[in-house]
Order: sequence, then C-alpha cells, then structure tokens
Amino acid sequence: MAGSTVMAASELYTKYARVWIPDVEEVWKSAELTKDYKEGDGLLHLRLEDGKNLDHKLDPTTNDLPHLRNPDILVGENDLTALSYLHEPAVLHNLKVRFIDSKLIYTYCGIVLVAINPYENLPIYGTDIINAYSGQNMGDMDPHIFAVAEEAYKQMARDERNQSIIVSGESGAGKTVSAKYTMRYFATVSGSTTEANVEQKVLASNPIMEAIGNAKTTRNDNSSRFGKYIEIGFDKRYHIIGANMRTYLLEKSRVVFQADEERNYHIFYQLCASSHLPEFQYLKLGKADNFRFTNQGQSPVIDGVDDAHELSTARHALSLLGINESYQMGIFKILASVLHLGNVEVKDRDADSSRIEPNNRNLAVFCDLMGVTYQDMSHWLCHKKLKTATETYIKPVPKRQAVNSRDALAKHIYANLFNWIVAQVNKALQSTVRQDSFIGVLDIYGFETFDINSFEQFCINYANEKLQQQFNMHVFKLEQEEYMKEQIPWTLIDFYDNQPCINLIEAKMGVLALLDEECKMPKGSDDTWAQKLYNTHLKTCALFGKPRMSNKAFIIQHFADKVEYQCEGFLEKNKDTVNEEQINVLKASKFDLLVELFPDEVNATSSTGVPTGSRTKLSVKPQPAKSAKEHKKTVGLQFRNSLQLLMGTLNATTPHYVRCIKPNDLKFPFTFDPKRAVQQLRACGVLETIRISAAGFPSRWTYQEFFSRYRVLMKQKDVQTDRKLTCRKVLEKLVQDKDKYQFGKTKIFFRAGQVAYLEKLRADKLRAACIRIQKTIRCWLERKKYLRMRNAAITIQRRVRGYQARCLAKFLRRTRASIIIQKYQRMYVERKRYKRLQTAALNIQCILRAYQARQLYQRLLREHKAVIIQKWVRGWLARQWCKRSQAAIVYLQCCVRRMLAKRELKKLKIEARSVEHFKKLNIGMENKIMQLQRRIDEQTKGNKAMSERLNTLESSYTAESEKLRGELARLRGVEEEARSNAKQIASLLLELAQLRKELETTRSEKKVIEDQAETYRDKMEQMVAELKDQNSLLKSDKNDLNRLIKEQSQQMTEKMEKALKDETMQLENDLNEERSRYQNLLGEHLRLEERYDDLKEEVNLTLNVPKPGHRRTDSTHSSNESEYTYSSELAESEEGSQGGEDVSKTSLDVSLCLKLQKRVTELEHDKLSLAKELDLREEQFQQARARDDEDYKKARGAELEYESLKRQELESENKKLKHNLNDMRQAIAGKAGAGGSSPYRVLLEQLNASNEELEVRKEEVLILRSQLVSQKEAMQHKETMTDAVSYVEDVRKMNAGEIAQAYVGLKETNRLLESQLQMQKRSHDGEMEAVRRKLQSLNEVNTSQQKLLTQNLQLPPEARIEASLQHEITRLTNENLGVNRDDPVKTFLIYMQLHELLGQLEKQEKIILKFKKQLKVFAKKIGEREVGQMESVSPGQIVEEPILTVNIPRREKDFQGMLEYKKEDEPKLVKNLILELKPRGVAVSFIPGMPAYILFMCLRHADYLNDDQKVRSLLTSTINSIKKILKKRGDDFEIVSFWLSNTCRLLHCLKQYSGEESFMKHNSPRQNEHCLSNFDLTEYQQVLSDLAIQIYQQLIRCMESLLQPMIVSGMLEHETIQGVSGVKPTGLRKRTSSIADEGTYTLDSILRQLSSFHSTMCQHGIDPDLIKQVVKQQFYIIGAVTLNNLLLRKDMCSWSKGMQIRYNVSQLEEWLRDKNLMTCGAKGMLEPLIQAAQLLQVKKKTDEDAIAICSMCSALSSAQIVKVLNLYTPVNEFEERVTLTFIETIQTRLPDRKQSPQLLMNTRVIYPVTFPFNPSSLVLDTIHIPGSLNLSFLTRV
Repeated sequence: MAGSTVMAASELYTKYARVWIPDVEEVWKSAELTKDYKEGDGLLHLRLEDGKNLDHKLDPTTNDLPHLRNPDILVGENDLTALSYLHEPAVLHNLKVRFIDSKLIYTYCGIVLVAINPYENLPIYGTDIINAYSGQNMGDMDPHIFAVAEEAYKQMARDERNQSIIVSGESGAGKTVSAKYTMRYFATVSGSTTEANVEQKVLASNPIMEAIGNAKTTRNDNSSRFGKYIEIGFDKRYHIIGANMRTYLLEKSRVVFQADEERNYHIFYQLCASSHLPEFQYLKLGKADNFRFTNQGQSPVIDGVDDAHELSTARHALSLLGINESYQMGIFKILASVLHLGNVEVKDRDADSSRIEPNNRNLAVFCDLMGVTYQDMSHWLCHKKLKTATETYIKPVPKRQAVNSRDALAKHIYANLFNWIVAQVNKALQSTVRQDSFIGVLDIYGFETFDINSFEQFCINYANEKLQQQFNMHVFKLEQEEYMKEQIPWTLIDFYDNQPCINLIEAKMGVLALLDEECKMPKGSDDTWAQKLYNTHLKTCALFGKPRMSNKAFIIQHFADKVEYQCEGFLEKNKDTVNEEQINVLKASKFDLLVELFPDEVNATSSTGVPTGSRTKLSVKPQPAKSAKEHKKTVGLQFRNSLQLLMGTLNATTPHYVRCIKPNDLKFPFTFDPKRAVQQLRACGVLETIRISAAGFPSRWTYQEFFSRYRVLMKQKDVQTDRKLTCRKVLEKLVQDKDKYQFGKTKIFFRAGQVAYLEKLRADKLRAACIRIQKTIRCWLERKKYLRMRNAAITIQRRVRGYQARCLAKFLRRTRASIIIQKYQRMYVERKRYKRLQTAALNIQCILRAYQARQLYQRLLREHKAVIIQKWVRGWLARQWCKRSQAAIVYLQCCVRRMLAKRELKKLKIEARSVEHFKKLNIGMENKIMQLQRRIDEQTKGNKAMSERLNTLESSYTAESEKLRGELARLRGVEEEARSNAKQIASLLLELAQLRKELETTRSEKKVIEDQAETYRDKMEQMVAELKDQNSLLKSDKNDLNRLIKEQSQQMTEKMEKALKDETMQLENDLNEERSRYQNLLGEHLRLEERYDDLKEEVNLTLNVPKPGHRRTDSTHSSNESEYTYSSELAESEEGSQGGEDVSKTSLDVSLCLKLQKRVTELEHDKLSLAKELDLREEQFQQARARDDEDYKKARGAELEYESLKRQELESENKKLKHNLNDMRQAIAGKAGAGGSSPYRVLLEQLNASNEELEVRKEEVLILRSQLVSQKEAMQHKETMTDAVSYVEDVRKMNAGEIAQAYVGLKETNRLLESQLQMQKRSHDGEMEAVRRKLQSLNEVNTSQQKLLTQNLQLPPEARIEASLQHEITRLTNENLGVNRDDPVKTFLIYMQLHELLGQLEKQEKIILKFKKQLKVFAKKIGEREVGQMESVSPGQIVEEPILTVNIPRREKDFQGMLEYKKEDEPKLVKNLILELKPRGVAVSFIPGMPAYILFMCLRHADYLNDDQKVRSLLTSTINSIKKILKKRGDDFEIVSFWLSNTCRLLHCLKQYSGEESFMKHNSPRQNEHCLSNFDLTEYQQVLSDLAIQIYQQLIRCMESLLQPMIVSGMLEHETIQGVSGVKPTGLRKRTSSIADEGTYTLDSILRQLSSFHSTMCQHGIDPDLIKQVVKQQFYIIGAVTLNNLLLRKDMCSWSKGMQIRYNVSQLEEWLRDKNLMTCGAKGMLEPLIQAAQLLQVKKKTDEDAIAICSMCSALSSAQIVKVLNLYTPVNEFEERVTLTFIETIQTRLPDRKQSPQLLMNTRVIYPVTFPFNPSSLVLDTIHIPGSLNLSFLTRV
C-alpha cells in the first residue's frame, strides 16, 4: 500500500491517529481517525482539522491506506530524511511549516539543500554569518547555502578532490542568487594570493553576466536566460587564484521577441535609461518604448530597480575586469545598433520581393554605428545568394523572410557579443599561478513545461534528464557507501533510472539524430521530421507519445512529468542559419570590435552554447582543425557535446546539490502554494531522494543517541554498561520484525516509520506516566479535599448543635423571663390602678379642701378689702378736704410772693446787665487760650515748655475767675457805681465785637492747621504703608532670590556634574576607540612584519623538493583582511612548491617584498602618529582641566572686582546720605527750637525703623546680586548654564526698577531720620578698625617677606625658585584657610591654585633638568669631536629589524646596585634569558618576572656607564628576541603568557625607576636610590607598551584557538543536567550529538581550561588588572560563540536547552566567585546569552508575556529576539510552539529599539587593553640570580 506498512495496520491506524488524504486545493489535507481501523474495512472515519467529519473510501483494488502523519515533535526538522514517515505529504508539510511558521528558507533533504525563494531580503548573508559557518560541519548548523559551500571547500582541502555545486530550479526560484552567495562565500573565506584581488573580480563578473544574460519573465524579475558553469580556481594553499566560466544555450530568441509582461535582456533597458548621459548621445537612443525589440512585453520597468544605476554598476565591474573605456563604449555601440536594427522597416515590393526605403533613419543609424555601407546592408537584408555547382544566383526574398533575416542577424550579433564578453571575463579571471584544485558552481535552468514548448525547452529538459541521472547515481552510491561502512547487509534498492529517456533523445535514431538528419535534407521541414518521429518511436518506445488532436507535436515522458513539444520551428532553431553575405558586410566594417566578433574561423564564433572558456585541470587535448563539415554542426549536436563535457566534469568532481523552489507565482513574500511546490519537488528530484532513502533505512541513530532518547522504554534490569548490547535487547522486545532495523558498527538503521512507532511508544509511556502522576496527584488532591470537607462537615455539625443548644437555652430563659415579666407587668398594672385610684381620691380630697379653704380665704379677703376701701375712702375724703384747704392757702401765698418776686426781678435785671460783660470777656479769653493751646499742641507736640505755659494760663484763668466772682459780689454792692459807668458800655460792646472777630479768625486758623496736620499725617501714614509694602516686597524678593539661587546652584551643580560626567565618558569612549584602533594597527603591523620576514626567507632560501600534503587556511580569514595575513608556517611549508614555477615568481616576490617594506614603513609612521595623537588627546584632557581651573580663577577675580566696585558705590552713597542727614538734622533742630510735640517723635521713630529695615534689605539685595554675577561668570565658563544665566539677568533687570524706587523713597525719608548718623558712625568706626588690623597684618607680611628675601639671597640659584614657590604655596594656603571653609567653590579654587602652582613647580624642575641633560650631552659630543674618538657599530651588532631610534637624554644623579656584562656577551645574555628559557621551570622555581628584573639590572649598569649605544642595543635585542620567540612559539599559551608578564614587568620597571615624581611616590627610599641616573627612556616605554599590546593580542588569539572548539560542545551540546533534554531524531547529515561521548568537550573542560589559563597567568605574575581584562575577553568569546550558534541551530532552541544554558552560566559565575573576579565585568559579557536562555524558558502566549519579554531582553537586538522565537522547537510533545501572532506582537513592540542590524555577535572583537602601573615591592639588590639560568658572565655591581 502507498502508506506505511511497517507495522500492522491495526496498531498504527487507531483512534486519534492522524493521516494525510488527497485534496484538490491543498494537494494533501490532514485528518484524524475517529474510529479504529480493522482489517477488511472499506472506509475510514475521519475528522478534518476544521471539525468536519469525513468518510474516506479505500480503493477496493489496492486497499491502500492513506499516509500516516509524523508526530508533531518531528515537524519542522532541518533534514527531511529525519522524518519517520518519508512520503510526499510529510515533505510538503515540513517545508511549509519551516517556511511559513519559522521563516526558514533552507532545508536539508539528505545530500540536497532545498532553498525556497522568500521574495524578500533576509539578513542572513552577512559577513558575520559567513564567519559563523566557516569551519563548521555541515550538520552542526542550521541548513544554509553557506553550509553547502563550506562543505565543498572543506572536502576540496581534505580529500584533494575537485568539487561542484549544482544549483537548479525553475525560473524565479532563486538559482542565480544562490550561486552568487556561494561565490561570495568562497571569496570571503579564502583570500587571494596576488595583488589583483581575484575574489573581487570573480564577484564583479556577476553584474556583467546579469546585465547581458538575465531578463524579466512572468515568473522572475531577474531570470537567467542561459546556463553557466563557473570554475573557481585555488592554489595549494586554497586561496582563490582565478576563475573560468562556461555558458550554455543562451536564449537568443528573446532578443527579437518577448511575451507579455516580459522584458528583453537588462542591458538594453539600462542603455535606454542612461541615454541622457553625454557619452551616450551619439548612440541616438531614447526610451525603451521607442524600440521594437524592447517594447513587445509592455513592461519596460521593474519595480524597485534603477536601470541607470545598474548600468553604472556594470561599467564599474567591466573596468575592474580590465575592459577599458573604449571597449566598453564599443560594446554599448553594438547593443544600440541591435536596437536600431530592430526598428528597420521592410516593405513589400511584390509577392516575392521586398525593399527598404532609401533613407531609412534606423538603418542609417545602424550602418553609421557599425561602420558599414548603407547600400550593402539594405541590399542583403532583402536578397540572398544561392549557390549551385556551377553558378551563383542573387535572389530577392519576400517581406517575411527579410524580417526573419533581419531578426536572425540581430540574434547572431548579440550572441557573438555575449560570447566575446564571456571570453573577456575569463581572460581577466585567468591567473599565472598554477591551479591546484577548483570548485565549480553550476547555475543551470531547471525542468520546464509551458503551454507551448519548443526547441529551447527540449534542450533544457534534456540537460535536466542528464543531471537527474547523475544525481540518482550519486545518491545511490552514497547510500551504498553508508551501508558498507556500517557493515549492513546490502540489498538492491530499486530506483528510477531515466536512461531510456536519455536514449530516446540522444541515441542513434533518437530525437536529436532524426532532427539533425532532417536538417540536412534539402526540403526538410518540421512536418516531415514529426512523421519520422512517429514512425520510429511511437510503437517502439513507451516514453514517446503523440497528441490525439495534432500531427505537429510529440510527447516525451520525462522523469518529472510528461511534456508536449510543438514541432514548429525546431529545424530552423537547430540550423541557426544566418545570411553569410550580411556577415561579410559586417566583417568589412572599420569598427575593430565588430571585426573581432566575426573572425575568419567561423567555427570559433558559434553562439549555440559551446563553452567559451578553457578549463584548467580537466581540459581535453587540443583537437586538429575542424573541417567544413564540422563547421556546420547543428545547435542540438553542439549542445549535446557541451553537455557531455559538462557531465564529464561533474562526474570527475564531488557534487553538492542545491534545489531552488519557487513558493508561488505571484512573487508574494513568504506565501506557500502547495500545488506549485509539489510540482517542483517532483521535478527537481527531492522526492526521488526521499523515495530512495525510504526504500532502505532512512532513520539512523547512534547507540548513545538511541539510549538517551528511549531510555524511558527500558527497565532498570535492561540497562547495561555496553550501550550497543542494551539497545539490541530493547529493540528486540519493542520491534518484533527484525527486518525493520539493522545494527551497524556505530549506528542503528531503521526502516521508514519505525522512529514514529518508537516515538508513539515513548509518547504512550510518557503519557501513561503522566496519567499515573496525574492520577496520584488528583487522588491526593481529592483525598485532601475530602478530608477538608469532612472536617468542615464535623465543624458545621458541632457548630449547629451548639447553636441549637444555645437556642433551647435561650428559649427556656425567654420563657422564664416572660413569666417574670408577666408577673411584674400584672403587678405593675394593679399597682398602677391602685395608685391611680389613690391619687384620684387624694386629689378629690385636696380639691375639696382647697375649695373650702379658698372660700374661707375669699370671705376673709373680701372683709379685709372692704375695711381697706373704707380706710382709703375715708382717707381720700380727708385728703380732699385737706387739699382744698391747702390750695386755697397756697394760692394766697402765691399771690403774695408774685408780688414780692416782681419787685425782686426788677432788681436782678439791673444787676444782670452789669455782670454779662464780664462773662463775655471771660469767654473770649478762654477761647483764645484754648486756641493757642491747640496751636501749640498741634505745632509742637510734646513741647514741655508749651504745656507748662498752658497749665500756667489755666491756673491764672481759674484764679482770675475766682477773683471775678469775688468782684461780682463787690460789684453788686456797688451797683450804683456800675450804673455810673453805663456810659462805658458802648466801648465795651465794640471791644466785644472785635474779640469775636479774633475768635473767628483763630478758629479758622485752627481748622487750617488741623487740616494740614491731618493731611500730613495721612501722607506719612501712606508713606509708612508704602514703605512697609516695599519692605514686604523686598522680603519676598529676597526669599525668591534665595530660593532661586539655591535652585540655580543645585541645578548648576547637577548640570556641571552631568556635563563633567558626559564629557568624561565621551573622552573615555574616544580614548578607548583610539586605543582599539591603535592596537588593531599594531596587530596589523605585527602581521605585516611576520609576512615580511616570511617573504624575506622565501627569497633567500634555496629551492627544495616540494612537500606533499595540503593545508587549509584558517576559516576565520575574511575578505576584508589583507592578502598577506597567512601564517609563516604555511609559507615555510610551501617553499619547495615554488620550485617548478618560472623565474618570474622570484622577481614578483622581490617586488612584493619591496611593497611590503614600504607598507611596513607606512604602518610604523601610522603607529607613531597614533601614539602621538593618543598622547595629544591625554594632554588635551589635562589642558581642559587646567583651563577649567583658570576660568574658575577668572570668575573669582571678576567677583572680587565687582565687590570692590560695589563698595565704592556704597561709600559714595553713604557720603551723600550723611550730607542729607546733616541738612535734616538742622531743619529738625530749627523746628524743634520753634516748638515741637509728640507726633513728630512718633513719626521720626517709624521712619527710623523703616530706614533701618530698607538698608538691611538693600544690603541683602546687593549681596545677592554679587552672588548672581559670580554664578553668571562660572556658568558662562562652562557654557552649560546659558538658560540659568539669562534667567538671572532677567531677575536682575526686573529688580533694578524696584530697588531704584525704594532708593528714591529712602532718600526722601532719610531727610527726616536722625538715627542714621549714629549707625553710619558705628560702621565707619568698624571700617577704620578693620583698616588698622589690615595695616598691621600687612606690616607683619612685609616683615616676613623681607626676612624671606634675605634668606633667598643667601641660597644658591637652583634653590631660589623652589623656595619662592614653596613660600608662595604656604602663603596662599594660610591666606585661603581664612576663607569660608563651608564654601565648596572657594575651596575648589584654593585647590586649583595649589594644583597650578605645583604644576608650575614640576614644569620648572623638568625644564631645568632637561637643560642640564642637554648641556651634558652637548659637552660630551664636543669632547668626543675634539678627541676624535667616534664609535662605530660593528656589523654583528646590527639588529634584525629596525626599532625606532630614540634620543636618550641623560640624568645627573648616580646610584649603585646593578649587573655588569660585556658587550660581546649580549647575544649570550639574550639567548639564555629569552630564546632558550623554559617558562615552566622559571614560573615554578623563581620569582615572577625574573628575566625582566635581570634585564633591567643590566640596563641600569649601561645607564651607570653612560653608554647610550649599549642601552639602545640591549633594549633592541630584547624586543627583537621576544618577538622572535613569540613568532616561533606563538601558539603556546604558556610562552605567550610568560612573556606578556615579563614585558609588562620590564615596562613597569622603566616607569618605577625613571625618576618621575608620579612613579617615585610608590617606591621605598631604597628603591628610589636605584633610579636611572643618565638616560630618560620614556620613548622606549611606548615601544614596550606597543610590544605588550601585540603580545596581549597574541595571547587572546591563542586562548581563542584553545577555547573555540570547546565552547559549542561544552555550553550547548553537552547535557550537563542529565535527563533534562532528549535527543530528537536526526537525518542523514552527520550531526554532533548532544550526549557527551568520549572525546567530546563538556562544561568541565571549559572550566578546567579557564582555570588552567588563570593559574598560568598567576604563576607568571601577570598584573591582576590585566588578568581581569583577559578573563573579560574570555567570557565575551564564550558568550558570543554560544549565542551565535544558538541563533543558527534550530535543534538547540528549546525549553530544556535554556535550562542547560542557565545552569552552565551559573557554573561560570561560580568560577568567577572562586577566583574573586566578579568585579572584572566578565559577568556582563554573558548577559545576552543569559537573556536568550531566559527567552527560551519564559511563557510565550499572551500580550503580558510579550511585554515581559521586551523588558527582559534588553541586551538582545530585535532580530535576535525574533530569530530565537522563530527557532523555538519543542523537544517533547508536551511543549507548545510559538505562534505567529505572538511573534508579530513582539515585532510591533520592538521597532523603537536602536541597535545593530546584525544578527550575530562579532566574535573577533578584542577590547582595548590598558596596562595600569603596578610597582614592584622588591628591591633590586635583594634579587638572587639562580645558576640554572647560565648567567655566570654577569657581575653584580
């Protein structure tokens, strides 16, 4: 049956089993069985994925069951052969899942790489991806075109066999792009060995061939319309040296015809798009729509393609390949001529002839460009020459033949131009170096079938038949080799052999033979050829057929499908005839390039696809000249010959297959059409590979992998130490049919479906275990729930019963209470009734008794009242009588008294007239006194003299009043005398009137004064209120200013700190970048030096016999590196291989050596310039700090200047105020003399208080203004507080008007203030006291200065400057100690002043010391010249390589303690101490850095002898020897570590004993005595620092080479936590196991290696800071390599692998803790890896999970996060895949993240290294030199 029959159907087709059923739309549809299948059932009960039920009927004849579906765990595999059920739907579904869900376009199918065109640019082809795949096994990484290219490259180097990569597929599937990427890979991983950069030329051929050979079709915008085979040549070192290209079957018909929505070749449209350029004006081109050859498809433009830019790229590529500008313009001229030729219009002359107009513009342009005559070309376009045995005839041709002749000429011209360009490209890619091997890349058309298939499709399908046959044979061969290798019994596998189809085409009476025969017939036609085909093959060959409704077509059954070919045009295309006379006209042209296209040997200009270049290795022998008969070979014959040559080449190489699939015809990105995919899978041989694999044993497991995966199916008693025996016993129990598996030497082979069956058993076992676990857990949960419910029920019962008991008790209590209540209620009622009756009785009695009492009372009252009435009536009557009597008496008295009163009245009137005068006088005088008193009170207010006067007047008024009263009595006595004075009344009346007038005047004056006083009082009160308001405003302003200043100071501090921090970080980043660049240049310089030495040795050494064997360059080499970076060992191994070459190679090497010498010199200059630039940057940083200090000082000086100006202004204002106060005092004194009162004093006190308050506020405002000014100066210095400064200025401007107004008011009020004088006097006294103290202090300073001057004059001149500077520092310190210590700005200024003075002191000392040294040097040179003893360097002392000559200044001091050696012993010293020293013994036995100490002690002796040449020679020999030993043994970590330690120690010794203060402060007094005395070796410190950087980089590279093989295996593949992850099934590809077999690396291997590195560095005494930098670099490499492999390996992206990675990272962190290295930053290097592992483990379902992932993965880029999610693969069936919706949610939340677009981390990054100064505590004279070093010739001094 078609489905799997490996097990009984009843066991496999059970309920819930999933199967594939055919479908019209989707080809295959998934369904699930709803009922078990039993033998004999005629249908299957299925449920589709959409929930619909379906009854699937089985074929009663075959009874084939549908294909079973693979378990979900196997879906999405990298290799299709890893699928358990190998059939078409499984393959299709796996490709769809990878393409749609995981966005993976590459999949393995055994030895075939299936590539699906995504129709979208993907970031998976960068240099980082190339580096990641370089050097990896093909099965270790995810499928990729680079993996195929690496496999071919590796097999070429390992097996010494040529390789071929066959890229096939239909148009639009991506063949050209795949071939292009393989060429890019080869160009990147292998640099060329010549100056010409051949890899760039190989890549440059792509745009040229695409322009002239590619076109837009309905299926592809950039379809290759020819086949090509490119041989990329390599030398013995496997560097690209050249290439060669062959082309096949160019589609010439496209030049003259294009279908709808298609285009001609790109080059035509590129020319038309660039026709506006000046150099193309003479071509007379225009838009593409104007030409017949470019407008037939009606699609002249491709979206997203700039034809003009593409032409520019093609022209640049032509220039790179050596085709000069004149040849390029010739090419464009011929192409333009072809376009113009297509527009030539042919008209009918009659039925048998045609003509061209005499002045046809297009033909004229054609003839002008081609350099031919118009008459000849127009004649032969419409005529042809016929030759017979005796005569030659010229015959006109009809219009149709003329048009065909014109088109044939255009095609012929273009084909010859195409071949010429290919020949030029091959010529440019040829190399003079002998080719050792090659890799061929075949980009050829795939199987094609259209609605109308013609000769081109026939040839294409014929080629694919040959390739498919070769592919089947190769797959069959590999299967056979695998079985034989594993010693599996070989059984013949039946596979499809397409040899009958090939025989049908190419046999003697085959299709091609009959076609050639018909072409030779004089009257041969397509119809007669078709009849011959029918007669020959219709009945004899089953693969040949005839359509029912046609006699001009035939059908051939190809391996992929049946194809119907139309016979029309076969003969003409096969003949490929061109009018020879037209060719002769072109040959007669004056256009040189055109003549080159048509040489005399016509057979050399065939355009039918014969290879245009010669092969290097597999070339055939040269053939004799071809005859005329051979010249007339047909296209089919030539194509068959070239195809046979191609097949011979492929059979002589190891093939690698890439099958390109087109997912849809609409070119939609990541859209999968199952119908189209299945067609191509059937046509490209992928399904045939699956069928061959399925026929044998497709599933293959190692024993360890099988044991690890299916350990759950074994019992404990079955597990044995021998894994092979254990697996054998288990399989015998699990699978009864032994034919379903075979045991090999290292693997177990399974039939198709067996792995799925085992997976089913495993899943059932796990499911059963899960069910048992769930059962137990649910039982425990239910029991726990039951116990909880039981306890709850008991509790409820207890509480209910208690509640019921309480209710009963409550009822009883209530019953008893109710009885008691009733008792008391009844008692209360009765008692109340009794009380009511009692009260009623008592009330009645009371009322009755009261009534009786009231009656008695009323009677008594009435009696009493009657008595009273009687008493009052009787009394009234008596009084009436009495009143009448009394009235009568009174009346009488009144009459008598009236009479007497009248008499007396007359007397009194006379008397009153005399007294009234005096009363009026007294009243006038009193008013006047009161008026005066008010005036005095109002004018003087408090004048005591006036008040006493007022009291005197009052007392006198009182005495006078008493006196007047006495006189009144006297005047009464002398009334008569007054009468006599009656005459004086008139005068008194006049005086009285006058006094009244004066009184009125006084009153008016009083009122005026009162009004004035009131007005003045109001004004003063208003002024006081205004002053109070101003005072409050000033207070608020003061508070605002204080707050503002505080805020501004805080902001300024924060901004200054931030700006300083940013500037510091920027400077640090710039410094690190410069360091990195400088150190990279040092590494490049070192590599060039090594290359220079290698080439020098190659030139000098004699020629030897070549050594056999091949070695491959390190795969980490990229195309961006120099072509001279290969190792010296490789150069030495190739010395002998150059012997067989020409002598020109030596001259080439010599010229190359000269160029390298020049390059080395340039790099040395670059190194020096970078070192200077680095020093300049550091000096600029120091100068910037110094400028900051100076600016602070300037700001402080400006502040002090402003304060002095402010003081002067205040003093002038105080003088004015004093003058005003004196004037006011005089005015007030004058007023006080006239008279004053208390209101003036009150007002004066108020104004004094206001004045004082305003003065205080004014001082505060001025202080604040001074602070703002100082802050403004500081902020202008930093240029970071411009906003704050402008705001302060605004505040100052805003307050200026208010302060001025307050000041004016103050001046007005100060005229009334007297107390200001006293306050000013006090302040003046205080100032005078301060001046006196200052004068006294100045006198003291003057005295001390005179003493100091006297002392300095007694000192020597050298010490005067130092003493003066020291005194200046002391003075400033003492002076500034008096400054406010709480002010940080002042403290900082003091510190900066001290720092500047110290800097000046150091500069002065350095300058003096420098001058002294120079004087000594000059004195010595003068003495040497006078004596004439000029020392010359002997030839033996010339160093091996030039070290920068350094002028060594000399020192003046002399010290003791050193090692002496003779000059002739220097080579022995270097040899014993460096070249032949074994680090292992030194590191264990002696102190770290022993060689460095010994060398420095020898250097000290040379310094002591003042021998500069000896110093220079020793240092140079040391540096060269270290370089030599590192070059020789640079791959030994211990050697590199040892000399890194000693180089750093020697560098530290040069610094420690240099005599500089910054280094000497770390020394002991004894160590300071050992400082160098004569030479300044500062420049040699830089040389040693450069050497240390080079050694550090070598150490990192050596460490990488040791760690790199361990990282992936130890961090990813090794199962550190046993049993967490299971191994998934693998395919045919060799794949690294995730189980640690013997020989594989584990995490412990990495930790041991890291510990070994650390212990070695510690033993060698490397500085701790440097060790931290090395560890940080190590952890970066571990994290980067692990993450990169994780991103490129789908099988590693699972939940369990994330747990493994996190555990491994925790072990690395634990290692850091053990070594006390947690602060070195190494942990941060693992952060991206940690986050990737966390990403594998977190939930990936909801939006909340997406938010958490985005916040968690801060160290990962967006591309890396999406890549991990796409690669996430469940290992067990219980895990779930990541949905596309969730990935889209992540992508929408990540676009704002600005990070590098690269997917992988750069593993070649080496962080810049620094060497912090680390002084040694050892004293040199305490170091003992061991005898084992053989340094007895050294003498201790």
